[in-house]
Amino acid sequence: MKKLGFLIIIAIFAFIACEDDDPAAEQLKKDIELIETYLQDSSLVAESTSSGLYYIIEEEGTGNYPNLSSVIRANYKGMLLNGEVFDEGTVKDYPLYVYIKGWQEGMQLFRAGGKGTLFIPSGLGYGSTARSGIPPNSVLIFEVELINVAN
Repeated sequence: MKKLGFLIIIAIFAFIACEDDDPAAEQLKKDIELIETYLQDSSLVAESTSSGLYYIIEEEGTGNYPNLSSVIRANYKGMLLNGEVFDEGTVKDYPLYVYIKGWQEGMQLFRAGGKGTLFIPSGLGYGSTARSGIPPNSVLIFEVELINVAN
């Protein structure tokens, strides 16, 4: 009888655990809705990846594609969905793996000389952590130009 009671308790806990929402999955769903609304309102057509990253390649470029260990140089402008610019400049000579996950994934879609826009869900950006000028759980937009790739 004790074993049956123990099994019932385990089953109840397992059921309750399955009922809990995954906060990261819920946030990603919200972020994708925000990105898709932004794209539609702006009359933009973007491709997407399985991670939820959306991108537009405006110029393919003719150089090498980077990998995570490639040292890149790129011009960028980072914005929030409301158009507010939080940063812009040039990243110089750091390996791709040091950047946010959205850049790690997105920049590998461009060849050196390529230009485009990345729409990065918060989980591939700064997540629930606020940064200077970036509220928590913010979708990020980056206009990027990949200047150089050193493999």
